[in-house]
Amino acid sequence: MSKVILIDGHSILNRAYYGIPLLSNAEGLHTNAVYGFLNIMFKILDEEKADYLAVAFDVHAPTFRHEMFEAYKGTRKPMPEELREQVPVIKEVLHAMQIPTLEHAGYEADDILGTLGKAYEAAGYDVSIISGDRDLLQLATDKIKIRIPKTKMSGTEIEDYYAADVFEKYQVTPTEFIDMKALMGDTSDNIPGVPGIGEKTASKIISTWHSIEEAHAHAAELKPKKASENLVTYYEQAQFSKVLATIKTDCVLDFKLEDAAIGQMMNDASYALLKRLELKNILKRFDSVAETTVNYQTVKVLDDFAAAVSWLEGIGETDQLGLYYFSEDDFEGLAACKADNVPVYIPAEGMMTAAVLREMAAAAAKRAGVCCMIDVKPQLYWLELSEEDGIFDAAIAAYLINPLKDSYTYDGIAQDFLGMTVPSRADWMKKMTLTEASEKEKESFGHYLAYSAMIPVQAYGTLKKWLEETGMDRLFDEIEMPLVYALYDMEKAGIAVEKDALAEYGSRLTGRIDELEKNIYELAGESFNINSPKQLGIILFEKLGLPFAKKTKTGYSTSADILEKLRTYDPIVGQILEYRQLTKLKSTYADGLAGYIRPDDQRIHGKFNQTITATGRISSTEPNLQNIPVRMELGRLIRKVFVPKEDCIFVNADYSQIELRVLAHMAGDEHLIRAYKEAQDIHRMTASQVFHTPFDEVTPAQRSNAKAVNFGIVYGISSFGLSQDLSITKKEAENYIQQYFRTYPGIKAFLDRSVEAAKEKGYAVTLFGRRRPVPELLSSNFMQRSFGERIAMNSPIQGTAADIIKIAMVRVNRRLKQQHMKSRLILQIHDELLIEAVLDEVDAVKAILKEEMEHAVTLAVPLEIDMHIGHNWYELK
Repeated sequence: MSKVILIDGHSILNRAYYGIPLLSNAEGLHTNAVYGFLNIMFKILDEEKADYLAVAFDVHAPTFRHEMFEAYKGTRKPMPEELREQVPVIKEVLHAMQIPTLEHAGYEADDILGTLGKAYEAAGYDVSIISGDRDLLQLATDKIKIRIPKTKMSGTEIEDYYAADVFEKYQVTPTEFIDMKALMGDTSDNIPGVPGIGEKTASKIISTWHSIEEAHAHAAELKPKKASENLVTYYEQAQFSKVLATIKTDCVLDFKLEDAAIGQMMNDASYALLKRLELKNILKRFDSVAETTVNYQTVKVLDDFAAAVSWLEGIGETDQLGLYYFSEDDFEGLAACKADNVPVYIPAEGMMTAAVLREMAAAAAKRAGVCCMIDVKPQLYWLELSEEDGIFDAAIAAYLINPLKDSYTYDGIAQDFLGMTVPSRADWMKKMTLTEASEKEKESFGHYLAYSAMIPVQAYGTLKKWLEETGMDRLFDEIEMPLVYALYDMEKAGIAVEKDALAEYGSRLTGRIDELEKNIYELAGESFNINSPKQLGIILFEKLGLPFAKKTKTGYSTSADILEKLRTYDPIVGQILEYRQLTKLKSTYADGLAGYIRPDDQRIHGKFNQTITATGRISSTEPNLQNIPVRMELGRLIRKVFVPKEDCIFVNADYSQIELRVLAHMAGDEHLIRAYKEAQDIHRMTASQVFHTPFDEVTPAQRSNAKAVNFGIVYGISSFGLSQDLSITKKEAENYIQQYFRTYPGIKAFLDRSVEAAKEKGYAVTLFGRRRPVPELLSSNFMQRSFGERIAMNSPIQGTAADIIKIAMVRVNRRLKQQHMKSRLILQIHDELLIEAVLDEVDAVKAILKEEMEHAVTLAVPLEIDMHIGHNWYELK
């Protein structure tokens, strides 16, 4: 038996929008409703194996119901702008998938669905109608199933209703459901119904008398009495409501049943569109890679030594060259492409050994007029290149142009800057390694390598033009590209870890965790799983009766903010908070770090990423060495296991209040600038001004509160946020902030200008021209918009500070190398640089740090650093 699926377009899109948090693609286009809609659609298709599919949409125009009743649906709130913009997008996606959409002036989608559903049923088909609107339950029969989905990030649940299910739920038949609604009315559609009759009473009345007409005829017998009286008084309104609530099943539509036959949904057009929308989970449904628009379909394999040498040595200064060097599981090779040529693949085999290939590839890169690569840093492990060689990293260029994306692979760059849809690595090789693919999928392997070399050189012109037009070419040339080599040097150097000391630290944590566990069980009066929020919630809120109980679907909330509120109510809470901190310390650091220590040198070689954060800050992964704890003493002790190598000592330099100094410069506030020039205690001075206290009489508590205000302002803190931080009332916090802005009027003006400029331009910008798009400012959602305003205030400051530390890193690293020193830059932790200094070079290292960090840029206020030395990381602060 053939199956048909009919979808209520706006209803499901609406459900999806509110069920999934806001998502957006690189263009800033919101996609959460589209994503949720497609998830629901494919879930239904997977379950039903249908043969026909169509989607009905409402038209933004009056229907016959509006003509009857002008206030019909008059109480509905306008559609959020983030949802409205996704309506044409889902239609575009459906059309690309060859799925018909229907809409008709004068009718609602319900009427189209009712007409099609009855027509398909009459023709002998099984029909499923998908909608979040229970009005459609009136269409249920033994052959027509109404499916009502509830979508969320964790998945989609669906309620199914045939006629029997409607009766079981409401004690009325689907046809009687219309009468039931006529009595109870519908606030969402503004159908009046009968006052005083709700769902339960309406169900009871119609289940007894089966229609409003019969119920009216027996009005004297109805209970309760008020319902009886109101049905008589408002009978005409009930009849009118019944007409409004009845779905038409005889609309005249220009549509044939066979028009909904499911065709090739996964085709080139839909693939390209879904890729542009960045709906990666949906793309996984494509069985085969969509045809690419790239002309280069062949890869020339140069496994003949002479041919390979000839090709590489033929690269000259007039050539634009794309390179991709790969090495995996003792398997190495090179993909290369000239801007006007077919890509070549040169395997490292036979006479073309890996060493020879690396040397020749690096030489070709140096000779080329422009050498374009994607993600240069990891390839530096194989190719001897330096910042003087002028490599163009397409991934970094793409990141600067749009820092909101989560990755910068060749297929994304092709889509964004060449308008081409090309297969990704996963498309070509699924989950195989390069080595496996080179043996089992030679053709796919060759194409993957070809694109890795070809796309950057093809995109070079466009990327360079974008950088120039946005004014970020100097940022790219003078900060980001040189930084690649500084980060590579840091990764290669690594940091030494005393493995035994790490194990001892883990044992110490285990002892304290066991002690805390025992104390918690005693205070609770029983043993339970402390790591289970559900069990913990029962102990805290049911057994111990603590306040602030907040029920969720899975139990009570035991989040950190809830526990902090409870800290003073029972000693068990403090023990639980410490237990959580220490178990995280043990798993993340004591146990986690051990796996990253390389056996050959006992050092951790973490990765430093420059295309992750939207503000321009460097991030650290595998492991995250920028997140080593500093607040609790037992957490800080982990730093003792990080040590310099023999005959070395650690020297670190940390910018003092760099973001406040950047704020003073960018805002041009004369009071703050003068304070920094006179080397005043900024937090004490702020406290003196805000709390109207003489400078010498400011208390430590007042200075601490002023410090929170100073740094909070940098991050666009709200009065609510400040009140939480300082444990004061919202009104007090608001007064602090207002007094702060009266003290530093230039800062208030700067922050206001920053928000207005970001609204006008669509992005915030740093002192060095780095752009951070702020699409949230256009949101109709207040919380999203407020978040956008905080980004607009903070990004210029935080981004400028990030640029300054990058400049300092590059210059410090250059100086160490230029002066042929053995000391090495090994870590960057936000505003701090850490150097493993050879003992007889310590004074020179300190001089370099001071000179390059304090003179990285000239601001209206001086840049200052704090410097320390130590025999381990712990001793530095």
